Amino acid sequence: MGEAKKKSKGLDISAKSFITATLIIFALMVITYILTFIIPGGEYARIADENGNMIIDPDGQFTRIQGGLPFYKWLLSPFLVLAADGGGTIAAVILFLLIVGGSFNCLDKCGLMGYMLQKIVHKYGRVRYQLMSIIVLFFMLLGSFIGSFEECVPLVPIVAALSLRLGWDALTGMGMSVLAVSCGFAAGVCNPFTVGVAQGLAGLPMFSGAWLRAVSFVLIYMLLLLFLKNHAGKVEKPITAGTQEQFEKQENMEKGILCFSGILIIGIILVLSSGFLKALQDYTMIIVAVMFLVAGIAAPVLCNMKGKALASCFGAGSASICPAILMILMASSIKYTMVEANVLDTILHGAVTLAGGFPKWAVIMFIYAIVLGMNFFIGSGSAKAFLLIPLIVPIAQIFGISSQLCILAFAFGDGFSNVFYPTNPVLLISLGLAGVSYGEWFKWSWKFQALNLMLTSGILLMGLAVGY
Repeated sequence: MGEAKKKSKGLDISAKSFITATLIIFALMVITYILTFIIPGGEYARIADENGNMIIDPDGQFTRIQGGLPFYKWLLSPFLVLAADGGGTIAAVILFLLIVGGSFNCLDKCGLMGYMLQKIVHKYGRVRYQLMSIIVLFFMLLGSFIGSFEECVPLVPIVAALSLRLGWDALTGMGMSVLAVSCGFAAGVCNPFTVGVAQGLAGLPMFSGAWLRAVSFVLIYMLLLLFLKNHAGKVEKPITAGTQEQFEKQENMEKGILCFSGILIIGIILVLSSGFLKALQDYTMIIVAVMFLVAGIAAPVLCNMKGKALASCFGAGSASICPAILMILMASSIKYTMVEANVLDTILHGAVTLAGGFPKWAVIMFIYAIVLGMNFFIGSGSAKAFLLIPLIVPIAQIFGISSQLCILAFAFGDGFSNVFYPTNPVLLISLGLAGVSYGEWFKWSWKFQALNLMLTSGILLMGLAVGY
């Protein structure tokens, strides 16, 4: 139990990761503000859909309007974003992370996390690559079938720590968790937040055309697994004999694991149920937060952690998340600046106009590129769907490209870059919790992103060729 007894840092975000990410985001904030002086203001006409959501009117016009943003608004944008459209979601994410941070710290300080990781390594250390395959598949399924992304943040540091125990590094752990869930999210076999919303806006039956998305899921899974195994093989270290063979069961820890895993399984079942119970789809983050709150209190109590120590650990864990809150607000302010300065629609209009002279095969690639570009500013898949689908689907139809293929290009463009762009809060938080700097992540993950871009572009061209 030597390693399990080491002083733990809970979910503390490393100073290096925080400083690097903050500087990158601030530079992007400055560049965005400069662009508001260069790009003229403009807006598309909007109409309400049958659910009351405001979408771009495909028959409407783009008009030039006054642009620009006062300096004081830009300076205060990380805070003003909370009062803007979508501010409630940002506040919910922050509350979610505070609960997760406190709960995880309690589980960690009572020794349960170290004990649980040691038990997994003891049982599966000799078949660690098979374990990797299962973990990657699990996270991809969460992303592809129920649209989980933010909800997987609590599991990232656990998988990163497990990766280290298995003789790999934190990058491998990030790949098995956050990279895997984003790949599943992008494949979107039955993702309600991208494919579901986009198909509804395009007038297609929800989750129709799943066969090509399923093929994409399998191909992307194979590519990711090969990429991770190749990297793990280069960095792997032998698992120490003490870790594998000298494991001793502790009754109180076993009770804690049973409690923690039982509550977690209930939460996963509820989240999985959201795939076919629409009433649950808006509450998946709340479900995960409540599950971790209950687990973070009940399991440590079973491991003999007393009330005062429990409260102290929970408070310290929540406080350790505070740097992530600043990163979330700063990253969210980039979209706020572009919307308030009335330049986001202008950029979109320029992209749509440019597509007019392209051949058919290039149009679907350009649609893919538009979504990739807009994902830098707008992380939410459903928000992007309301903005883009009314524009890109008519473009596709004009060129004889099916709406179904257009939706697939949208899903690809939305999902993969979520864990590549430094404007995505989930990526920044995950990097901080795993102790990986953005520079290290960029240097490592760009190779997979490039390979995946080629693979998904090939899938889109194949879909065009077979009339998907």
